[in-house]
Amino acid sequence: MSAHPTFREALRFWLKLGLISFGGPAGQIAIMQQELVERKKWIGQERFLHALNFCMLLPGPEAQQLAIYCGWLLHRTWGGIVAGALFVLPSAFLLWGLSQVYVTYGNVPWVAAVFYGLKPAVMAIVVAAVLRIGKKALKNGIMWGIAAAAFGLIFFLKVPFPVIVFGALVLGLAGGRLAPGKFVFSGGGHGAKPDATTGGGAEMRAAIDDAAGNFAVKPSWGRALRVTATCVALWVAPLVIVGAWLGWDSTWVREGIFFSKAAMVTFGGAYAVLPYVAQQAVEHHAWLTAPQMLDGLAFAETTPGPLIMVLQFVGFMGGWNQPGSLSPWAAAALGGAITTWVTFVPCFLWIFLGAPHIEQLRGKKVLTAALSAVTASVVGVILNLAVWFGWHVTFPQGTWASVDWFAVVVGVVAFVALHRFKVNLIAVIAASAAFGAVWCGVVT
Repeated sequence: MSAHPTFREALRFWLKLGLISFGGPAGQIAIMQQELVERKKWIGQERFLHALNFCMLLPGPEAQQLAIYCGWLLHRTWGGIVAGALFVLPSAFLLWGLSQVYVTYGNVPWVAAVFYGLKPAVMAIVVAAVLRIGKKALKNGIMWGIAAAAFGLIFFLKVPFPVIVFGALVLGLAGGRLAPGKFVFSGGGHGAKPDATTGGGAEMRAAIDDAAGNFAVKPSWGRALRVTATCVALWVAPLVIVGAWLGWDSTWVREGIFFSKAAMVTFGGAYAVLPYVAQQAVEHHAWLTAPQMLDGLAFAETTPGPLIMVLQFVGFMGGWNQPGSLSPWAAAALGGAITTWVTFVPCFLWIFLGAPHIEQLRGKKVLTAALSAVTASVVGVILNLAVWFGWHVTFPQGTWASVDWFAVVVGVVAFVALHRFKVNLIAVIAASAAFGAVWCGVVT
């Protein structure tokens, strides 16, 4: 069995993840799959998919929630706190710095050049993730059919992400009762004994093994009340402080309330909620203009961390444009901080409250069937993200004639390096960024 990581070892990994988690949820899930499951063997494959399925059902950024869940599995509450915080903080500081540069100088060429090289590498990471997770999750024709249906529904018919995932959940619940042999796998289901393909048998078992018993943290009403009270108090505390200091109708309180509401309904990730946020922030609150919103989205798409981090840019610009009694710099920093806080603190509540129950239910055949169906649908959803991201990177103008051959070449080379030769992920990311800078003529 692989050695259980120390808290310091995990801390270093979560910090690294926060610095390299490019590519939105698909890319971030891919990195965690490669690092936690395949390379370090800290968490077993089915345990990882079990956590991923639960996170897909929650509001908010599923990749950050998956990091919190994995950190919690490894080192309980403090492990989850560190994992979730470090997943966000590097991106928050980087985006804050880019926002400062943006309001002072506008777009900076060298930043755009580096991110230009990163995009095709992220495309390769996502494609490799689809292949790896698909190989583990799609065990028979029914699972392949669910994945294909999920992709078709979201890609061609634009069916909302939550509808697809909850539909797969219902299908899995029914399938677990009517045809359990097609939904519960003897060698690869959630809670099943590991084999050579899932971290056991011929391969070294993971530290948090798929066949391990239920997690030691037992759910109870007392624990649920303590977790809820603590997280809600932390969630609203900054709003109370700022309201008492700067007024209850100030820009920052309105931002905090608005983005708290958004955090409760962001099923389906950032793309599901961004149209609503953009409309309200631009047209109703006038925190920023439509071109500024697009620039913020570009920053969020090309920096590490969750794509929903674009909300920090919205909060920053809201403070900058409506500073009240503060200086524009202080108002912008406070707006970005408030927005980031109320967006991501709820993620800790959902995981710390729900994860013990999900762990306790591991091995239940009906739940196993339901989550196996969700896993298959998630493969289709990630494939949709891969196609969407790949199209925008490869055809930046949205037409077949606008193919970006630099992106194609770098993407193919990065994919071969990752998938065929197992080159270190950080080396691929760094090389792609350097190629982008050189190609754009910034580095000579």
